[in-house]
Amino acid sequence: MKQRILVTGGTGYIGSHTVVELQNAGYEVVIINNNPETVSTDYDMCDRLYFDELSFERVLDVIDLETPRGVIVSVGGQIPNNLAMKLYRRHVPVLGTSPICIDRAENRHKFSAMLDSLGIDQPRWKELTSFDDIDKFVEEVGFPVLIRPSYVLSGAAMNVCYDHESMYEFLGAAAKVSKEFPVVVSEFLQNAKEIEFDAVARNGEVIEYAISEHVEFAGVHSGDATLVFPAQKIYFETARRIKKICRRIAKELNISGPFNIQFLAKNNEVKVIECNLRASRSFPFVSKVLKRNFIETATRIMLGAPYSKPDKSAFDIDHIGVKASQFSFSRLHQADPVLGVDMSSTGEVGCIGDDFEEALLNAMIAVGYSVPEKNVMVSSGAAKSKVDLLEPAALLAQKGYNIFATSGTAKFLNEHGIATTPVMWPDEDPTAENNVMQMIADHRFDLIINIPKNHTKRELTNGYRIRRAAIDHNIPLITNARLASAFIRSFCKIDVASMPVKSWDEFK
Repeated sequence: MKQRILVTGGTGYIGSHTVVELQNAGYEVVIINNNPETVSTDYDMCDRLYFDELSFERVLDVIDLETPRGVIVSVGGQIPNNLAMKLYRRHVPVLGTSPICIDRAENRHKFSAMLDSLGIDQPRWKELTSFDDIDKFVEEVGFPVLIRPSYVLSGAAMNVCYDHESMYEFLGAAAKVSKEFPVVVSEFLQNAKEIEFDAVARNGEVIEYAISEHVEFAGVHSGDATLVFPAQKIYFETARRIKKICRRIAKELNISGPFNIQFLAKNNEVKVIECNLRASRSFPFVSKVLKRNFIETATRIMLGAPYSKPDKSAFDIDHIGVKASQFSFSRLHQADPVLGVDMSSTGEVGCIGDDFEEALLNAMIAVGYSVPEKNVMVSSGAAKSKVDLLEPAALLAQKGYNIFATSGTAKFLNEHGIATTPVMWPDEDPTAENNVMQMIADHRFDLIINIPKNHTKRELTNGYRIRRAAIDHNIPLITNARLASAFIRSFCKIDVASMPVKSWDEFK
């Protein structure tokens, strides 16, 4: 009789590859998952499939019924990963990385303390014990600060706070979401690049890895961010430091299986944000681009089965992959389509190109954007965003686009020699022909760029109305200056009609 393996939350893309490897190794595979909407696995692919809540009690019921050799918790996202310690206390064998080590990574206090003991740099932090202590900490580091609960899904209750009022409000929400575990307040580094390290390790040794970067600066959830692999715009020294740090963390936690570490990089300094001892949502993307199945390797390692260790040349590729996120704001009544530290995307698309611009353009078109035909409206927010968008605006003008902008942005662009037509804010003369809301309603724009400026009531209200109107009128909207800049450079450089169509196999 074949031995069985229970996979928790294993009906997604990553789980389906796990199932195949387990079956190839001669095991019966039992899956329990709580969401039929996430099914990528054929229903008849595994030996048995239970649709039930991913609670400790239900998983124990399935274990009692199926008597598996072991349980895999690292391929179904955050919820099954949260079960690791509870299963461990009931002496259920968890395959791969030890639940004790998973807890050391997921518990914000334990992980931060571990980094301090290893001498690995991280944003300054303070565990929530009292509001007085937090106030003293904020006085030291200054606003903004990031509130980070432990063991949460998709950044739930994680927030960037810019003042005391919002901080107290979000601390209360975080404490409710993470009742059993500590809430940590850490300094938030602005204008820092976010870098991802996806990897598979065996007994603390990194076997294969991928270093990717976000187009957007830190502050956008990794599930919403536009991801570039291999990383294109980081220093060689930064990449070297990241690999060195990851090897130390992998060794300290004795990782056997998949893991993901997120970094902040600024001025060639590297700081660790967090470590997830599970397959991240970027695993399929980097596996496709590299043409090495990370989950296949991870599954074999968790089983103690033979695996192939790649040569260093396997990570030297000539093509570029870009992952863009898909959003459903049009179906969410009155939702503000601004991205933050909690996840909003409902899907994603990965595309490959011979260079960054080609891959990005493919990815943006694939998630629903279109290259503007004539008119672009820009509301560029704060001074830095205005500067960041200056060169892209000049490219638009050179390509013959008509540029429209709200008063501050129009003044800035005109002063720098870029012909721009000013438009009125939503709260100015609503009957005016050049009121931005009226122009959106008349579908005068082919692309709207709206970068949130600050948290004043007027800015929040006007900005929201523009963003919401763009969504409601099905006009492509970008709310991040770095992504807007990259998108503009791409379609100004490349003629979409002349882009080559290649199969995956053509990229070596």
